[in-house]
Amino acid sequence: MFSGTPIVRRKSRQIMVGNIPVGGDAPISVQSMTNTSTADVAATVAQINRIQAAGADIVRVSVPSMAEAEAFGEIRRLVNVPLVADIHFDHHIALRVADLGVDCLRINPGNISRESRLREVIAKARDLNIPIRIGVNAGSLGKDILRRYSEPTAEAMVESAMRNVDLLDKYDFQDFKVSVKASDIFMAVAAYRDLATRIEQPLHLGITEAGGLRSGTVKSAIGLGALLLDGIGDTVRISLAADPVEEAKVAWDMLRSLRLRSKGINFIACPSCSRQNFDVISTVNALESRLEDITVPMDVSIIGCIVNGPGEAKESDFGLTGGTPANLVYLDGVPKHKIGNENLVDELEAQIRAKAAAKEAQLAHEAEQIIARG
Repeated sequence: MFSGTPIVRRKSRQIMVGNIPVGGDAPISVQSMTNTSTADVAATVAQINRIQAAGADIVRVSVPSMAEAEAFGEIRRLVNVPLVADIHFDHHIALRVADLGVDCLRINPGNISRESRLREVIAKARDLNIPIRIGVNAGSLGKDILRRYSEPTAEAMVESAMRNVDLLDKYDFQDFKVSVKASDIFMAVAAYRDLATRIEQPLHLGITEAGGLRSGTVKSAIGLGALLLDGIGDTVRISLAADPVEEAKVAWDMLRSLRLRSKGINFIACPSCSRQNFDVISTVNALESRLEDITVPMDVSIIGCIVNGPGEAKESDFGLTGGTPANLVYLDGVPKHKIGNENLVDELEAQIRAKAAAKEAQLAHEAEQIIARG
């Protein structure tokens, strides 16, 4: 049972990205981005569906040309998750995808810097109730900003962001969110902390170009974890040189670990040692893979011996403690029955699924009672 101090989130204005609220009291949303050619509609739709199945609430698609803008329109018709169009250089592309049903426009102020062009995008977004994301990256700051600061810095990113915030304010457009991403953790964290004190709009968190699956996960967890613990952040994208599906999975693991989202299974597992009475590593890896489809929030502890096993199991919805000659299963913290090592993964999968179904029914019943009470 969680007994720590809950995170107090920064208060922010709420915007809607399609049917997903971002900011305010909404849950922190998970994003990822396709890496297929947008012109390949079938491949992009298939990848979006996989990303959505992995838990992404919002998916971003790069639209670098008018030909891909037309393809984006086809993609929009074929998927049901909110889509953000990533726009660089040509503001006409932003205007086109807006007409084709985009749910949010991501623009980089270092690449679309002429006010008259931005004004056209703002007018279109206002007419169609489309939010805008101001996306500042340390690697693509405007030339005048770089001349002023000599190199990318947190201050430079915040100045770039605020210039565009001021433009949106000038035209009384408030439905926007902002990101100030850098590959350097210290720079990104400093920029987000500064920006969080300056605006009321939602913040889109990310450590850009973080690296491969392992190193990028570590960098993102350190940087974004620090911000999330501060209560900063309304939507997150984990930027990995890996399958975008992994980005969504890592984001969910991060948010679950901070008790900011609770969908699916939170696995508690020991690193294994010579005391283990079964192969902890292979068991946990297999269960994580097999049980990805479960959405009901659950804590599942898989501990290989009796030293820490009972303590963790008593705080879990489902727990397994290694023992000799048999392992002990706990349900809701209470010892229930023993289970051998033969067909262990199959047995655990079946029993965890049964517990998940029972918990889902219990939560549904509690919800019905709340509704009935008015």
